[in-house]
Amino acid sequence: MFKQKKKIFQLAAIGLASLAILTGCNSGDASDKDSEDGGKVRTVKVAFDQASKPISYLDDNGNPTGYDVEVMKLVDEQLPDYKFEFVGTTSDDLLIGVEQGKYQVGIKNAFFTQERTEKFIFPKEFLGLSSAGLVLRKEDEGVKTLADFAKKGYSLAPIAANNAQYTIIDEYNKANPDNKVKLQAGDAFTVDVVQWVNEKRVDGGVMIEGPFKQQVLAEDGPYHNLKDDVVYNEFSVIKTWPLFNKKEQEFADAYDKAIAKIKEQKKTNELSTKFYGRDLFEVLETVKR
Repeated sequence: MFKQKKKIFQLAAIGLASLAILTGCNSGDASDKDSEDGGKVRTVKVAFDQASKPISYLDDNGNPTGYDVEVMKLVDEQLPDYKFEFVGTTSDDLLIGVEQGKYQVGIKNAFFTQERTEKFIFPKEFLGLSSAGLVLRKEDEGVKTLADFAKKGYSLAPIAANNAQYTIIDEYNKANPDNKVKLQAGDAFTVDVVQWVNEKRVDGGVMIEGPFKQQVLAEDGPYHNLKDDVVYNEFSVIKTWPLFNKKEQEFADAYDKAIAKIKEQKKTNELSTKFYGRDLFEVLETVKR
């Protein structure tokens, strides 16, 4: 009886070991699955800034959406060899995660900077367009450009040195050494520009039009009560890009082919109108950056 029980336990152990081996053999890269035509479908993680409405955010049902997200969903449809998994996160985690390979690509209304090319792959095709402007108090609505702002000697809300908005102002200052904007590097990636301007802590601040509309002009915006006290004056329209991990050149090339088709079909124009309230692609020929 003892020998019979021992044999049963041995057979059970062998069976469990065999199952574990088979499971291990079948797991491989968890991001790869077979497609309908027998090829491999690679799941890639697309990180997005989930608190940047209307660029990228979570809707009322907790689903990822926004201009950047919806364009990337269209890219996903064009790439049968890839399956996109959208991961909502913070701007800082996105940058670190893409650089380290935690995410294969990140979308956050990112502007091009030379410094970023050392950490990320910028594809050939840009993702969208973004309006950058100055938030000012109503009495200063006549200040239309960075040159106007600098000429008055106005103070600007601090911008983190690793924020591309800092680079934009820095580039202006280098091109206009006799009329510089007072540029201060901040500790935080972003500051509450509307609040700083309204409280007169600074004379103005750089902001993207979409978030300004959401915060101030939207009826449910946190600063809607200030809609008659602060203004937004656009000074530039700038191309925005997805940021790819340095090892993802093949993925970036696939993105380029897909997004080119999407632009030809004017779908980016439609999404720009839907999320930003205007078709920024209408001024593409005047975009310098």
